[in-house]
Amino acid sequence: MLKKNKFFIISIVLLFLLAGCSSTESDNSDASDGKLQVVTTYSILYDIVKNVGGDQIELHSLAPIGSNPHEYETLPLDVQKATDADIVFYNGLNLEAGNSWFEKLMNTAGKSGDSAPVYKMSEGVEPMYLTTEGKEGEEDPHAWLDVQNGIKYAENARDAFIEVDPDHKGEYEKNAQAYISELEALHQKAIDQYSKIPKEKRIFVTSEGAFKYFSKAYDFQAEYIWEINQENQGTPSQITQVLYLIDEKQIQGLFLETSVDPRSMEMVARETGIDIKGKVFTDSIGKPGEDGDTYIKMMEWNIDTIYKGLTE
Repeated sequence: MLKKNKFFIISIVLLFLLAGCSSTESDNSDASDGKLQVVTTYSILYDIVKNVGGDQIELHSLAPIGSNPHEYETLPLDVQKATDADIVFYNGLNLEAGNSWFEKLMNTAGKSGDSAPVYKMSEGVEPMYLTTEGKEGEEDPHAWLDVQNGIKYAENARDAFIEVDPDHKGEYEKNAQAYISELEALHQKAIDQYSKIPKEKRIFVTSEGAFKYFSKAYDFQAEYIWEINQENQGTPSQITQVLYLIDEKQIQGLFLETSVDPRSMEMVARETGIDIKGKVFTDSIGKPGEDGDTYIKMMEWNIDTIYKGLTE
């Protein structure tokens, strides 16, 4: 089935390119203004890269805001953008591994191989690992939920831009430094704010177990219903297990992610009589003009929401 899907995608791409010559010519004209054509796999990378690349780039995100980058189904436009891209940024750490969608896209776009301008944003991040049966030892992808890793992402974007476009090195360095300064201030805010919460109260539950990096950085215990969105979600055994855990540890902090189906967490809230304290962002920033519509704003929202949920 996967092989058939691959041939189907390639066929669509060929038809799209043949039928869309005028569109391709327009895109080439757009690229001739000297801006780098840049693709990211999902919205959080999109925002980080935008802040570092500034005016020197034209940017396209594959998985749109609010969608699940773990298992994304690419569109013909995505293939065209990836094919035309000067740089492609992906998270790594197992994020884009669902159905091998990213690997297939890079092969179709002619961007496979060591020399391809494809950069892993999590390069240099110390990985954490999954523990669910059948996934033991796989890397947990949610490194960006530790702001220190967000800084590493920005540094990696800066270095990639300088490698591909050294003529604008000074601008990339200036953009990155300004952005990193904001992230450093946000990280310190989290440390200062969470130091006010007693150790025994620093525990909460989300639907997906996306907060490992966050909990390590800010000294929390983060529990979950399921560990990663690539597995079955909200099964009876998962619900039973988390209900037992909440009762055993007297957990009062339930938080619901913006990019998951809410029904499992709502069931846990009903069964325990504990209110959901608020929404948090994990796999996507918010929609433009709404809460958390940048990486910094989503992390600040998470930091504040978790603090208020555990102290009020």
